[in-house]
Amino acid sequence: MKIVVCVMAVLLGCISAPVLPQSYPVKPIRFLVGFPPGGTNDIVARLVAQKVSELIGQSMVVENRGGANTAIATELGSRAPADGYTILLNAPGHATNPALMKLNFDPINDFAFITLIAEAPNLLVVHPSLPAHSVKELIAISKKNPGNINYGSSGTGTTVHLSAELFQHITGVKWVHIPYKGGGPAVIELMAGQTQIYFGNLPTVIGYARAGKLRPLAVTSLKRSVAAPDIPTVDESGVKGFNVTAWYGVSAPAKTPRAIVDRLNSEFVRAIKAPDLRDKLVAAGADPAGTTPEQYTAFVQSEISKWDKVIKAAGIKGE
Repeated sequence: MKIVVCVMAVLLGCISAPVLPQSYPVKPIRFLVGFPPGGTNDIVARLVAQKVSELIGQSMVVENRGGANTAIATELGSRAPADGYTILLNAPGHATNPALMKLNFDPINDFAFITLIAEAPNLLVVHPSLPAHSVKELIAISKKNPGNINYGSSGTGTTVHLSAELFQHITGVKWVHIPYKGGGPAVIELMAGQTQIYFGNLPTVIGYARAGKLRPLAVTSLKRSVAAPDIPTVDESGVKGFNVTAWYGVSAPAKTPRAIVDRLNSEFVRAIKAPDLRDKLVAAGADPAGTTPEQYTAFVQSEISKWDKVIKAAGIKGE
């Protein structure tokens, strides 16, 4: 009898082990995004979701839960059932929020990190009414008008906000911060003239810059962007050492089975490597990535450590 029981246990184990990854997914997957529609996070999520949906044969439904620099969506994602049917788009807010606010989740231990999707520089743009055609001219105008020029952001603690804070810290200019609940609303207000300066995620603002509705001055990465090679960097424009990039990745709740994490990693990386999606991401101003879960986990940990030091040194407070 003992032999029979052991044999049955082994057989059941062999039968059940491969069922989970092979059968998953059997229903639509909820894809949480921590910003309203229209911004870079939303653009990247929808581009990737469409391609992954094609590959897995199930819908991936983007759900926008904006607010608190992605913390609302992130908390929702951390508390979702760990069954692979709720995933989360991570953004720099995942790394900056721990230094800015009290969180009801652990930014590392409450998540199973799947892959880094892409990175992108920000693009410094100004409203056409501001007579600055270069970084040097912007600095000169700003120093003549301290506290009289507004800059918008997609929220406190975003790379959009931190880019402007770092720029002011290095150059000594003084602007007024006007935060919005996402890149979409911030750009609308910028084009309406309510703000004059914006360090927008490149995918959000490059189209308006190309159309002449906003004036591009520089990108925030150390190297020029493949999507906009004619636009200089802030560093080469005279603000030496200036370097800020945005990033986008995907995670699931911490206890999601490793088999599902691996399946999602495989499909996301396959989507990212597909020529049609890569072309769309590059055209939008993003540099496609695609990493292992371990590589992505290490990346997020390093980002949290980096921004913790920057935010504390600059004295930035959450709102």
